Amino acid sequence: MTAEIVFENFPNLSDRQKEQFRAMGDLYHDWNRKINVVSRKDVDELYLRHVLHSLGIARVVRFAPGQRVLDVGTGGGFPGIPLAVLFPDTQFTLVDAIGKKIRVVEEVIQGLGLRNARARQVRVESLKEQYDFIVSRAVAAMPTFVHWTNGRLRPGTAASLPNGILYLKGGDLSEELADFPQAQIFPLSEYFTDSFFETKKVVYLPAGR
Repeated sequence: MTAEIVFENFPNLSDRQKEQFRAMGDLYHDWNRKINVVSRKDVDELYLRHVLHSLGIARVVRFAPGQRVLDVGTGGGFPGIPLAVLFPDTQFTLVDAIGKKIRVVEEVIQGLGLRNARARQVRVESLKEQYDFIVSRAVAAMPTFVHWTNGRLRPGTAASLPNGILYLKGGDLSEELADFPQAQIFPLSEYFTDSFFETKKVVYLPAGR
């Protein structure tokens, strides 16, 4: 699968953004041969299972210029890197505790020429900075994730939604969201037609909940 699936779903990309999305596939295939950060099965479906999935967040919110977004447990750079390409005027910090993953993220950021993204090998609990949004892709159950990121969100509204957490999750979320009545669930099947997205969702939890 090629970058065309991204272009079909996001038809207003600039030439520079299209160039970056096209380059993403080669960079990940190259680095994944050296350091396995994407499963062998998934790397061939990179644009569907990782890039387009990450961009599902952009169906829910439009980040504003100058906002700061934290990607927690970024792994190989998802959802942060695709979002940084889509929102070039928003600042992204991608964190993970595993050094080899951050090395790949740093190389991909450099290879794409992204000036609005940086990678840090650090546990989120040790961060002192605050951010407008926190994004992530199913690194823990929501109660655990909220505990990890406590104090990292600042209140405010500059984007199309008030500041908060945007979490890519799948399956039945009723139990883990029981303590978060303000959480909103956005099924990605409403935005993307591929069967991969049938059970995929974006969970939005506003700051201060």
